Amino acid sequence: MNFEEVQSYNQLKKHSVFLSDTTISDLFNQDSERFSKFSRSYEDIIFDFSKNLIDEKTLDLLIKSAEQLDLKEKIKDMFDGVKINTTEKRSVLHTALRSDLKEIKVDGKNIIEDIQTTNDRLFSFAESIRNGDFKGFKGNRILDVVNIGIGGSYLGPLMTIEALKPYKTPLINFHFISNVDGTDITETLKLLNPETTLFIISSKTFTTAETMLNATTAKDWICEKLGTEAIANHFCAVSSNVALATEFGIKKENIFGFGDYIGGRYSMWGPIGLSTIIAIGKERFLEFLEGARLADLHFKNTPFDKNIPVLMALISIWNINFLGVGSSAILPYDNYLKYLPLYLQQLIMESNGKSIDRQGNHVNYNTCPIIFGEVGTNGQHSFYQLLHQGTEKILCDFIIPVLSHNEKGLHQINLLANGIAQSEALMKGKTKDEVIAELKKDGLSQTEITKLLPYKIFTANRPSNTFLIKEITPKTFGMLIAFYEHKTFTEGIFWNINSFDQFGVELGKQLAKRVIKDLENPSNELLNQYDSSTGSLIEIIKNIRK
Repeated sequence: MNFEEVQSYNQLKKHSVFLSDTTISDLFNQDSERFSKFSRSYEDIIFDFSKNLIDEKTLDLLIKSAEQLDLKEKIKDMFDGVKINTTEKRSVLHTALRSDLKEIKVDGKNIIEDIQTTNDRLFSFAESIRNGDFKGFKGNRILDVVNIGIGGSYLGPLMTIEALKPYKTPLINFHFISNVDGTDITETLKLLNPETTLFIISSKTFTTAETMLNATTAKDWICEKLGTEAIANHFCAVSSNVALATEFGIKKENIFGFGDYIGGRYSMWGPIGLSTIIAIGKERFLEFLEGARLADLHFKNTPFDKNIPVLMALISIWNINFLGVGSSAILPYDNYLKYLPLYLQQLIMESNGKSIDRQGNHVNYNTCPIIFGEVGTNGQHSFYQLLHQGTEKILCDFIIPVLSHNEKGLHQINLLANGIAQSEALMKGKTKDEVIAELKKDGLSQTEITKLLPYKIFTANRPSNTFLIKEITPKTFGMLIAFYEHKTFTEGIFWNINSFDQFGVELGKQLAKRVIKDLENPSNELLNQYDSSTGSLIEIIKNIRK
């Protein structure tokens, strides 16, 4: 069902008009218990959504919309393995990678058995690298692990290893190669000793163009330095294409596959997380999975009015579809979370950046917001100017761990204060009267005040959520990421789109194959037909590269 067709949709439209003359500050002034009414806690995470232009009626109508869309049943379908990825005819079961159930069936087969068998192999292989039993071709232990992948095969491990850096083994360095730009792999190889380096080739099909080009370059480097016999000692693969991986030179026992019910941007909980397992070890990785599993249970079993991922989605839907907010900023106040905005860009925009509904029709409403972000306080001296005084209102997610792994003097207090103050500033703004009083106190003349006044006013009523997390641990981090996964799924239900395909990434790559042929063609004649811009650019490039 299209969410515009549910009974409560028009009521929400009318209610958004009713609230248009109200400010968030007004709502706080009217209700001293607003925080308790519009915040929820689970384990060591508090989700505060009180700094949004909502009241109890808003929340009630949004929850009714979720009920009218049969969200509960659709959540059950996902966890039960129903093929909700309808365009690709696949189940969506990344949750199975962290489940403690004994049985989940896909096409009549219990996938839990395969997951457990693969995990046992993953943990054993990772431990052999961590303890030095796995040796390079010359008999040296592995000191550098290089993950070669792109998209979810790159962003998930990159983000997680950085986020959980306090738990990382100090004996091994980790590197990530994703970009097809030769600079990426060239600069990485400069840091490495071939005798102590292991490459993980992360490509489910073992055909991903960017990944395989980088993998081939890495292979050539190893062969040049150590000989072709060294390939098996310096490469492993996360791939379901055993034939191509073994043809590449990788031992079968060092190939780890996963089913097509695991999408790329949801894959870091399984074999794609091999580099993470090597980094933090089996026990910490299991804690990471446990955090996500607890988030799964919370999402699956908790009533919508207390369900954090559902509430995250409802607030997002309210801002995007009823208040006209078109962008969302991810603002982590922890340097270890510096890759979180980048990861969530892919998770959210690749999942829901679509304009065709499940019935193949164009939608006539906004779907996915533009996602961007940066760690605080860096972002405060970058794009926060736009957040506070720009023409667009942007929904901000402040992610604030209370305890730091690196308590240094007053650093953490200053960091926490900045995060909390920014959300307050977005909500309250600064009025004309406040600016005048401030400038008078600074001793400015009336003429100077009049001139500066419009520039110093901050419009209020800019929405934000705050996640207060006791401390970033494998468990809390796993929980946070799973919350965002389920939020994304819930949004897709409201917008009636398939959140689990990604055909939008294909067209440019398909056209690039034509362009490659022309760029490689030694003659000046173009082999393919192009528009005047594309054809001219190709000719100019060829002439420069002659």
